[in-house]
Amino acid sequence: MKQDQINFADKFSKFTEQWSPRVIAEMNDYQFKLVKIQGEFTWHDHKDTDEVFIVIEGEMGIEFRDRSVHLKTGEMCVVAKGEEHKPFAEHECKVMIVEPKGVVNTGEAGGELTAQNDVYI
Repeated sequence: MKQDQINFADKFSKFTEQWSPRVIAEMNDYQFKLVKIQGEFTWHDHKDTDEVFIVIEGEMGIEFRDRSVHLKTGEMCVVAKGEEHKPFAEHECKVMIVEPKGVVNTGEAGGELTAQNDVYI
């Protein structure tokens, strides 16, 4: 699927579910996913890959076992491969996640917040 430009606001308007990433583009074996988050996610890790969180709109935090990182619009954080983390947001936050194709959002932790993979918008 070829696209010349992708508008984040347009893509975010196409879904309302939280904690359910939507793929908007691929580059090599990586996917660019948009997700709306609010509340607390599940403690999890990704044993085989780093994961990037880029805040498009709002504020969020990522809890680690030894610290917490707070991110605002225009900021990003790279979570290292195998590092346990738990994203959270007090109010709805719009985020782009960049990670390899096939990564499950809850890692091996599973649970009710596990989203279907490869949902494109």
